[in-house]
Amino acid sequence: MPAHKPLSPDELSYRCPVDGFTFKTTAELPLLSEIIGQERALRSIDFGLGIANHNYNIFVLGETGTGKDTTVKGIIEQKAKAEPAPDDWCYVYNFAEPDCPKAISLPPGKGAGLAADMDELVDALRRDIPKVFESKDYEKHRDEILDGQQERTRTIFFRLEQKAIEKGVLLKKSVSGLSVVPAKNGKAMAQEEFEGLPKDKKAELEEALRVMQDKLSDAIREARAIEKETKDRISALDREVVQYVVNPLMNDLFEKWKEFAGVTEYLNRVRENVLDNIDDFRPKEEMPISIGALRMPSKEPAFERYRVNLIVNNGDTAGAPVVFETNPTYYNLFGRVEYRVQFGVASTDFTMIKGGSIHKANGGYLIVNALDMLRNIFVYDSIKRMLKNREVRIEDVWEQYRLISSSTLKPEAIPVKIKLVIVGEPYVYYLLYSLDKEYRKLFKVKADFDNVMERGETNVMKYAWYIATRCKEEGLLPFDGSGVARVVERGCRIAGDKDKLTARFNEIKNVVVEASYWAGVDGASVVSARHVERAEAEAVYRHSRIEDRLRDYIKDDVIMVDTDGRVAGQINGIAVLDMGDYAFGKPSRITARTHMGDAGIVNIEREVKMSGKIHNKALLILSGFLGERFARNFPITLSASICFEQLYDEIEGDSATCTEVYALLSSLADAPIDQGFAVTGSMNQRGEVQPIGGVNEKIEGFFDVCKAKGLTGRQGVIMPRRNVRNLMLRKEVVEAVEQGRFSIYPIDNIDDGLEILTGMTVGVRDASGKYPEGTINSLVEKKLLSLAKGLKEFGRPATDKKQRPEEAKKEKTEEAWKE
Repeated sequence: MPAHKPLSPDELSYRCPVDGFTFKTTAELPLLSEIIGQERALRSIDFGLGIANHNYNIFVLGETGTGKDTTVKGIIEQKAKAEPAPDDWCYVYNFAEPDCPKAISLPPGKGAGLAADMDELVDALRRDIPKVFESKDYEKHRDEILDGQQERTRTIFFRLEQKAIEKGVLLKKSVSGLSVVPAKNGKAMAQEEFEGLPKDKKAELEEALRVMQDKLSDAIREARAIEKETKDRISALDREVVQYVVNPLMNDLFEKWKEFAGVTEYLNRVRENVLDNIDDFRPKEEMPISIGALRMPSKEPAFERYRVNLIVNNGDTAGAPVVFETNPTYYNLFGRVEYRVQFGVASTDFTMIKGGSIHKANGGYLIVNALDMLRNIFVYDSIKRMLKNREVRIEDVWEQYRLISSSTLKPEAIPVKIKLVIVGEPYVYYLLYSLDKEYRKLFKVKADFDNVMERGETNVMKYAWYIATRCKEEGLLPFDGSGVARVVERGCRIAGDKDKLTARFNEIKNVVVEASYWAGVDGASVVSARHVERAEAEAVYRHSRIEDRLRDYIKDDVIMVDTDGRVAGQINGIAVLDMGDYAFGKPSRITARTHMGDAGIVNIEREVKMSGKIHNKALLILSGFLGERFARNFPITLSASICFEQLYDEIEGDSATCTEVYALLSSLADAPIDQGFAVTGSMNQRGEVQPIGGVNEKIEGFFDVCKAKGLTGRQGVIMPRRNVRNLMLRKEVVEAVEQGRFSIYPIDNIDDGLEILTGMTVGVRDASGKYPEGTINSLVEKKLLSLAKGLKEFGRPATDKKQRPEEAKKEKTEEAWKE
């Protein structure tokens, strides 16, 4: 049997050389001004920001802690400084359609100027127009018009009265107006007297009454025409005198805003509306309105229609706007129409339109978290609609869901030129990409943040700069070379690779902050390696209660795991339990039992539905491996059961495939397995050992159990050789290996581990196709052949028993063919 060499202490971890640093402490280093290890993502972001096509929006994906939020915001803000500030946007009253306010765009800062000018205009009109109506000249001209009307009206009715007297009738005033009645001696004739008149006289009066009634109607029509003419003349007078106030004020505004067609059109409508609603500016006495016991103030004229609602003011914006919306609800993004409630009645107008983050980011950049966007109802579909139509509308999205519809404003849509950047987890990106075809058209730039980077001298030095930056920005103690080296080693451990460093700088920041704290507790002025190690140990202690409790159970033999002795068909496997904030290795006993039968290999966890798909696949690979190795000359016929003892929850993964093979072969060959070893590793059908995950946690987990039960120097872990580069074991384990108290064996194929566990040679077929006597494979093959023959003999009927009908029929057929 060839000797199998365990790993040396130097192969178990990477130790960052302190002499590679030229500084004494990080206080001497400059601040880090660049992003580390994200060249792919940075190029993608630069491409997405540079291309002007509205379909090339950016989705930034990466694991939490890789700094994607801070990076994206910093890059965009830097780029936005060199770009021009976008226009202001404001809403004004739509005199043609009051329910649809009009949107006006103006150069940056001009919107506030227009709003101020319109406020000044309203104040001036409310102040100066009433003075015009109170002037003596206006009263004089108005009185002249009214006096002329009264004189003409009196003349008409005086002539009518004279004519009536000549006809023997009178014009009588009553509540219902003027009427014509018969008269006698200048007085109205009583009805009885009129009825008593001779027929010819009565007929004459009736004819006179009819004629005069017609003339009275003509006179009333003429008087009304004179009254209307008088009102028109007064209105013309009012308009004329008000123009003396309005025109100078408006002409100044026309001159100031003549370059902006939208504003001049709006000012023309304002002037016409003011002249059409002169009565709103007349001085009025306040007359309270009473409703029951309530006294409501009289309704004021709506001068708000002349004001400007500035919803986006870029006057103080330097460069293009960058908006990071942390709470992307529909109304926070797209704006809203607010309401005021008085006496239980809700009302609104265009001045209560409020813009959202999209309005503020128009002409610039909007950054939104993907998960927050998807959590809020209506947001995702509305964002896609905004990007496709390139306009943003302020709408009441709940209107369609109300039982009773209510009237509201429909503000004019505003054109949008915006670069949308969504930041999220990778699974959100792939979910949207696979399920939403529109998403593929609108978000064509993928900026993928990696969670690891190469461990080169340059990146190690950038790690030191990063530590220096954190220390200076957060007021932490500086690190010396040993402290920086230990943080670099921690970066390799998080990355799970000696040649890689983690790009999850949130994890590194936590180590830096906590190490600085423990250095302060220790009274040190500089953070060194021992402070970083203490920070790591304290963090483990804060999270390892469950791990410690399970280890106590193993130590007390509540959970049965042997770390000494030799047992056939029994082996130690290692699983990783991930609690979310902390992961650790948990050893468990795996047993295999083989006996005569044809049920094949039965995984007890699979039968009771406590195993996942990958674990079930591993069992089928195991069956393929056994068939290829031992079923060349006879079929494998056996019943075998494999069980993870004391397992009470679901198991998943293929990292126990090697362990199951070893337990099964040990049971078949009756070859005891050294219980001082634990095994982890996946395998293929050719028996090649494949790498697995969580190798550091698994080795440390079994080491801790062996330490608790007593290290013997004969204990260790068998692992895939392809995982050697992933080893970043803690100092205690490395020291135990160095002292010969613990061993770690790398293997390339399944046979290597079997020889280490059993101390026996596995064996290779010779030229005749047979395994050497006394080898594991020979013993297994003999046992399988014995089980197959035993099952065949057990199933053959005795000669003295009655022959079965189908066998008798078969023999007769064979005899007939022979004849």
